[in-house]
Parts: sequence; C-alpha cells; structure tokens
Amino acid sequence: MSLEDRAKATAKNLEGKAQEAMGEFTGDPKDKAEGQAKQTEAEVEQTVENLKDEIKKAID
Repeated sequence: MSLEDRAKATAKNLEGKAQEAMGEFTGDPKDKAEGQAKQTEAEVEQTVENLKDEIKKAID
C-alpha cells in the first residue's frame, strides 16, 4: 500500500473534521455536511488501502 495514499486520506479526514467543526461553530449546515462527507470519503479510501494490503499479503 502506498504510504502517500494513506497520508492523503488522513489529511482529507483532518480537513473534514475541521470543516465540520467550523460549520458547527458558525451554524452553517452546508459546511458541516461537507466536512462529514470528506471524513466518509477518507474512511473509504483507508478501507480500500487496507484491502489492497490484505490482498497483497494473501498473494505473497
């Protein structure tokens, strides 16, 4: 698995958390929802990378 891909997913997760918090603070439901969506995308990316690792282990 690519360390770069994991780092990008982690960064997207942190960005989403910050955006969600800002939306909560300002009362902007759009920002809050977009932040949550980014976090979900990051979780999916992490899951895909984990699956790639498991497949590679099974092949090796």
